[in-house]
Amino acid sequence: MSCDISAGRLENCKTSNGGLKAIYIINDGDVTGVTYDVTDTDAILTVTGTPVAFKYDLKGNSSFDQTITSSRENGTTYFEQTLNLTLKKLSVKDNKQIKLLSYGRPTVVVEDNNGNLFYCGLKHGMDVTSGSIVSGAAIGDLSGYTITLVGQEPVPANFIMNTMVAAGFTVTVGV
Repeated sequence: MSCDISAGRLENCKTSNGGLKAIYIINDGDVTGVTYDVTDTDAILTVTGTPVAFKYDLKGNSSFDQTITSSRENGTTYFEQTLNLTLKKLSVKDNKQIKLLSYGRPTVVVEDNNGNLFYCGLKHGMDVTSGSIVSGAAIGDLSGYTITLVGQEPVPANFIMNTMVAAGFTVTVGV
């Protein structure tokens, strides 16, 4: 049967770190295809098209989770990919980009603090489902943006096995 597992798992060393380093937002339709690794068909080697990846550096208070929802009754399984972002400082430029992000259905590559790259929303894109633009009340409060992006996909977010540039993305870094 094609859904039988094929490997076990050993206990790993305690060398993993939580948290996110950066995200890369790609406009819907810029990636026209992907090439998967021949030995690990759940890993992406390269993308095709002319994708520009807009890099957002992150520091603390941002997270990425994937929830598995499986129904024996319906015979369905999907993976909900949730990205919670906290972006510090308010600006006119950022307001415009947050507005456009909210209107779109981009794909997002998440880079964690272990150097892993996860391609989220590959088939259906990700949607901004909630967020806030806050000034804070006390002097030490957040003045910035909180954004939640959610995608529902048939498989977990694929690992990208190369750097963003080697995978075929043009990376644009903010100022």
